[in-house]
Amino acid sequence: MCGIVGYIGQKDAKEILLKGLEKLEYRGYDSAGIALQNGNMVHVFKEKGRIADLRAIVSEEVQAPKGIGHTRWATHGVPSKGNAHPHQSASGRFTLVHNGVIENYSHLQQEYLKDVELRSETDTEIIVQLVEKFAGEGLSTKEAFRKTLTLLIGSYALALLDTEDNSTIYVAKNKSPLLVGVGEGFNVVASDAMAMIQVTNQYIELMDKEMVIVTNNAIVIEDLQGNQVKRDPYTASIDASDIEKGTYPHYMLKEIDEQPLVMRKIIQAYQDINGELAIDSDITAALKEADRVYIVACGTSYHAGLVGKQLIEKLAKIPVEVHVASEFSYNMPLLSEKPLFIFISQSGETADSRSVLVNVKNLGYKALTITNVAGSTLSREADYTLLLHAGPEIAVASTKAYTAQIAVLSILASVTAKVKGIAEEFDLIHELGIVANAMEVLCDSKEEIEKIAYEYLTVTRNCFFIGRSLDNYVGLEGALKLKEISYIQAEGFAGGELKHGTIALIEEGTPVIALATQKNVNLSIRGNVKEVTARGANPCIISMKGLETDEDRFIIPEVHELLTPLISVVPLQLIAYYAALHRDCDVDKPRNLAKSVTVE
Repeated sequence: MCGIVGYIGQKDAKEILLKGLEKLEYRGYDSAGIALQNGNMVHVFKEKGRIADLRAIVSEEVQAPKGIGHTRWATHGVPSKGNAHPHQSASGRFTLVHNGVIENYSHLQQEYLKDVELRSETDTEIIVQLVEKFAGEGLSTKEAFRKTLTLLIGSYALALLDTEDNSTIYVAKNKSPLLVGVGEGFNVVASDAMAMIQVTNQYIELMDKEMVIVTNNAIVIEDLQGNQVKRDPYTASIDASDIEKGTYPHYMLKEIDEQPLVMRKIIQAYQDINGELAIDSDITAALKEADRVYIVACGTSYHAGLVGKQLIEKLAKIPVEVHVASEFSYNMPLLSEKPLFIFISQSGETADSRSVLVNVKNLGYKALTITNVAGSTLSREADYTLLLHAGPEIAVASTKAYTAQIAVLSILASVTAKVKGIAEEFDLIHELGIVANAMEVLCDSKEEIEKIAYEYLTVTRNCFFIGRSLDNYVGLEGALKLKEISYIQAEGFAGGELKHGTIALIEEGTPVIALATQKNVNLSIRGNVKEVTARGANPCIISMKGLETDEDRFIIPEVHELLTPLISVVPLQLIAYYAALHRDCDVDKPRNLAKSVTVE
């Protein structure tokens, strides 16, 4: 998730922009840059790496009352200084920063820019070159910008400078977040209010397909047809207690949106200097020597463990059992000769899991903890630790920790397979990158998903989730999310098990959410949907692109089949969120639940 800042006023923009970018560091990035405009001169500074690396190259001699800045996580083109933002048009007249993905950039290049030599590998450069092309044909900057926006398909948050206009920043938004901050004698632009909270707490939220003309004393919002839009600013009430939530209404929604960032952080954290996936060799050695892996966890972490079982067995060829910690403590199964235990816990403080760990250590067995909290009890007491790198998760209903757990388990399985000499089935780094992009698409589909929640779950008293193979495990997690924050009685079942009892609960109008992302069982789960429909159910099929039919309610982007749980869960998280919201439930703090379960 990239970040944008902009400033226009009377002060020097340089330090304001750099500090703003530093506030956006939590989003994750691989390069950063700023453009400073003074009169008809624009000075661009950009660098691969951290904000500190950028700060080191920004000239102290350059003073400018206007500028834009950007942090980038590579999507189109590798992380590099050349691909970093801001990007400039061929003549240097226009300078642009962009968050999002332009889906039709290749078509636009072929149709409009065949004669333009591009200097980067990004989709962003297409935008700034189009603005220059249309301005060169006689359009004003405003109209050239507007015409360009009408051609773009995809998501964008944009800020544009023009060397022939020192009084304006041109801004636009579609799907990607962007705010305009209001000051006295200055105005700012930011992806997140936290970026510019040091200069103003008054912000105007932009809607999709709006463009804004920002000067130091005026903000003019228009739709793409040129109609002016009036919108009052709101006060961003950010203090030490809720700064991590920013302008989000709930931590849960923020943490759902952070999942693409978390995927990218995990990819980065588990790469060696050669860009290859790597984990501690002691961990892979322990896994290689084990004749069986026992995954022990609770709740959401248990559901992640079920997915992890499939990943480890299919990639590393090691048999895996998954156990609920609270049951394992009092009913330990017959163990294999060389077991390895994996404990999964967001907090690393889960009492039930720790009870099992104590018993395991007393028996002399090795244990690995996968957790979000370095230095937690489970981490300290286990032999090995793998961190989730998900950042603080405040909402009781876990979201980003779940997907982080699955991602780390996939890396563990892949690296172990390599150590064992098993041929790589696919490029996991590449596929996790695709997952991160797919997550962003889903996070941008909130309006459509909210409609599903409203349509199916506003008045119902129960709901069923069905799936087969990996979809069954994701259905369990979807049911847990729904029940814990909306208080709807929700259950997840293997599709084939419906006829063995559960179908008796189907009544007229009962919502049944079915997942269909696995090719080998696609027809089977659709048969199960027909079974419940015949009994009066109200089915909602969520399928993966390539397996969809006309009767499906929502289509998720295509990713590698083994990694579908990472994205199929996102709409289920959002369905639960909006169901709770519409039922006036406390989303972040559901009744009777705590974030870290430290008692048995």
